[in-house]
Amino acid sequence: MSTTQPQGADAVPDSAGLNLYRADPDFARLLTLYLPPDLNAHLAPHLDRLGALAGGELDDLAGTADRNPPVLRHRTRRGEDVQSIEYHPAYRALEQAAFGDYGLAAISHRPGVLGWPAPMPPAAKYAITYLFVQAEFGLCCPVSMTDSLTRTLRKYGSADLVARYLPALTSQDLDTITQGAMFMTEQGAGSDVGATAVRATPVQAVGGNDGSYRLWGDKWFCSNADAALAMVLARPEGAAPGLKGVGLFLLPRTLPDGSANAYRIMRLKGKLGTRSMASGEIRLDGATAFLVGDPGQGFKQMADMINNSRLSNGVRAAGLMRRAVTEALHVARHRMAFGKRLIEMPLMQRQLAKMTLRMEQARTMTFQTAEALRRADAGEPGAYALLRILTPLLKFRACRDARVVTGDAMEVRGGAGYIEEWPDARLLRDAHLGSIWEGTSNIVALDVLRAATRESSLEALSAHIDGLIAGGANLPHLRDAFHRAVLLAERAATTPELARQAASALYHVTSAAALSWEAARLADPRRQALAGLVLHHRVLPHDPLDPQPQDLSHLFAD
Repeated sequence: MSTTQPQGADAVPDSAGLNLYRADPDFARLLTLYLPPDLNAHLAPHLDRLGALAGGELDDLAGTADRNPPVLRHRTRRGEDVQSIEYHPAYRALEQAAFGDYGLAAISHRPGVLGWPAPMPPAAKYAITYLFVQAEFGLCCPVSMTDSLTRTLRKYGSADLVARYLPALTSQDLDTITQGAMFMTEQGAGSDVGATAVRATPVQAVGGNDGSYRLWGDKWFCSNADAALAMVLARPEGAAPGLKGVGLFLLPRTLPDGSANAYRIMRLKGKLGTRSMASGEIRLDGATAFLVGDPGQGFKQMADMINNSRLSNGVRAAGLMRRAVTEALHVARHRMAFGKRLIEMPLMQRQLAKMTLRMEQARTMTFQTAEALRRADAGEPGAYALLRILTPLLKFRACRDARVVTGDAMEVRGGAGYIEEWPDARLLRDAHLGSIWEGTSNIVALDVLRAATRESSLEALSAHIDGLIAGGANLPHLRDAFHRAVLLAERAATTPELARQAASALYHVTSAAALSWEAARLADPRRQALAGLVLHHRVLPHDPLDPQPQDLSHLFAD
């Protein structure tokens, strides 16, 4: 490349139209480890097409939808109570791509999506999500909630409810599809679900209660506020206080007879990020809802939906980080300063390496967790315990790292990165939500400890690390680092102020082992170097006043 310093507009690198799949060749190589060969070959052209859309048309639509958020209309000009949300056509086009063209809410639940003759494993769904979210983050919340609601309904709902609602939940036709939501948060009950105050009173029908209830009260933060179905936590009349008295209910927006249900969207939230998607406050005025599962196990059943959403949060954080890294690499490879490309400068290499490290950790942990989900759903012994700890580890650390990586990418672009015309500002705004919804960092770190103490998850994680080592993971001090991380987690069980440090340690050691395992399987020395950097810089003790300079240029060879 010429070292002549460009001037004017030529000096400003612009990645618009970049195929985000082709810009990330490691992604395609990784999928050979996590997908069956025939499915991987089938998906490759679909991913290539999505990569082009995500870097072009979908990215443009996402920017437009972000600048034109939804609007709540309470009444028509004739005074009719309509309670409708108007979305910009750009958002509707994004829905067509996610729910329709790529079937992301249906792909795990029925055959036929993208021409594949069976439901696809989690790794396939998350591979597509990982690319899609690099263009649009907000819509991926309704997609995830629809997918997760469908999973929870199939697992705990009555045969009648499943038969009534499953076909529309898994439709790819936007005229017939039913989208899902999760109404859990209240003003006095955010992470403290045991404080849920919304009441549920049974409806007495001929022959006794038919499983329907009336819900009363307010829900405070409801994303996808006008979804056709929502899972709602409420306290049945006469139930015990705390978590044991919380039930799970399926709330339809339209009743089986076609009439509107008795709840109102009071207002929409003005949010820092995810502006394209409608989040609002809901008032339940005796709304009809149907009991899902055991009335005393509502939170436990909702936890299945929450954990599925937490995994999706980790996937989305990994995708945001990858888009941020792609943008930063493009700028660094094409921006000239002081007669050199930015990527030739040691400090820039160090900054890019730190961003890449966090992104690669999250991506690897995403697919490790997706594989644990597949095995758990298949009933494999020990897989659920492994899934139970990998999910909060990923959600806790990846979502926090995304805030750092998107901020650093903005800095790489300089002043232009702070301008809303470029993608960096939207990436940064959206990244901050991941560590809040479905449990803040403190709550999720404590959930890691619950998995360790109640689900035998440390034993399952230890067996998993042994398997990675047997499969080729080879790092100095790996076993010792994992042993120390386990000891820290065990100590944190009785000293909860150590929960975040323990969760971080387990995440870093596990991701280092998995990166090294991938490197061995792919014969990839660069990936092995990344695994070593994770262990050296994020786990092992070192003296910050005695730095050891490292040549990182090999990580970013063109």
